Amino acid sequence: MLDVLANRTYRHLFAAQVIALAGTGLLTVALGLLAYELAGVDAGVVLGTALAIKMVAYVGVAPIVGAFANQLPRRAFLVSMDLVRAAVALLLPFITEVWQIYVLIFLLQSASAAFTPTFQATIPDVLPDEKDYTRALSLSRLAYDLESLLSPALAAALLTVISFHWLFGGTVIGFLCSAALVLSVRLPQPARSERQGGIYDKTTRGLRIYLKTPRLRGLLALNLSVAAAGAMVIVNTVVIVRGVLGLPEDDMALALACFGGGSMVAALLLPRVLDTLPDRAVMLPAAALLGVVLLVFAAATWSGAINWVALLVTWVFLGIGYSAVQTPTGRLLRRSAQADDRPALFAAQFALSHACWLLTYPLAGWLGAAAGIPTTLGVLGLVTLLGFVLAARLWPAADPEDIEHAHSDLPPDHPHLQEYGERHVHGFTIDDLHRRWPARHATKQGS
Repeated sequence: MLDVLANRTYRHLFAAQVIALAGTGLLTVALGLLAYELAGVDAGVVLGTALAIKMVAYVGVAPIVGAFANQLPRRAFLVSMDLVRAAVALLLPFITEVWQIYVLIFLLQSASAAFTPTFQATIPDVLPDEKDYTRALSLSRLAYDLESLLSPALAAALLTVISFHWLFGGTVIGFLCSAALVLSVRLPQPARSERQGGIYDKTTRGLRIYLKTPRLRGLLALNLSVAAAGAMVIVNTVVIVRGVLGLPEDDMALALACFGGGSMVAALLLPRVLDTLPDRAVMLPAAALLGVVLLVFAAATWSGAINWVALLVTWVFLGIGYSAVQTPTGRLLRRSAQADDRPALFAAQFALSHACWLLTYPLAGWLGAAAGIPTTLGVLGLVTLLGFVLAARLWPAADPEDIEHAHSDLPPDHPHLQEYGERHVHGFTIDDLHRRWPARHATKQGS
């Protein structure tokens, strides 16, 4: 897996991702402490609102930025967004009112919503070989998991010698280092599209490509599965550990570490698995695993058989399924768009996946408070399985890259027909010449 780091450009981009993630982890801890300083026992309300603002920024900003990302120098754009994030983080220690948190979080997360999909769309151009790209996706998943494990520990160590306000300084340094690393390499820049169209056409292009591509409609359903299972872990681990099992706070960190550990195990194994199995054969069973594990744990909780070991084992399996669905996502997006459409498509995935989280976060929280943990586990398990069933229906079992098709809407002398012939086969993606998926390939076949 580490062979891919021999590519200097990718090595610098991966280092930028890791350092920025570490800074973001420090920000998470510092923001919680700042919320408590300003709001006291209402800190949870402040953080919940900030989280909702984050998701709104992700859903609303990403498609707009994705529409215009290719019109801007890619490296300069990424560096600019890192500098914006650093500037916002620099202001956070000096705020004195809760509303100021909301404004700055919206600005910071808007910059992240601009940065992240553009960064993700750059990697396939840096690593055009699919095996290399698959290993890069696994490394990225590992980076996210390591951040969730190590950043709280780093923050705790730093807090023994400095005030939490200085943690924001670590966030600033992380974004500045990320900007420097991106600036240190040359990034491939897709040719600027001469495509005509208004603001609406450009901002919705990624979403239209996404929703017209059968495998991506299946991916949207899988996003729902991942969000339902992930929200259960993120929102209610503390409730289960402290409220249901009556265990100390340290055990909450251990439970989350088991989830992250399961995710890391899957990320390490997936490159070899994906060398032999298609994405669909990995992602759908993983989504089914998430739903089944949640329902089994719900049944154990209802019967009173829940215990500490059962929780840890359950969270490990949830981490495995979570990573096995998430990691191959970039491969689907890469094969589903032309190079100049990738930023818009990655932005669409970014927005749609976070829209699923925007639904499941409050569902997990409200149900947990109103109906209890067993019911919440059962409902989110059913939502997860619903995503699996929809994905299995929407994503054809026969899903070739090269598809035979014809163009009844093009004149006989059109350059595309002159090059390929009246009925032809090539790698099929939704674009200006291919506005609809061929009918016989748009529904489930062979399963």
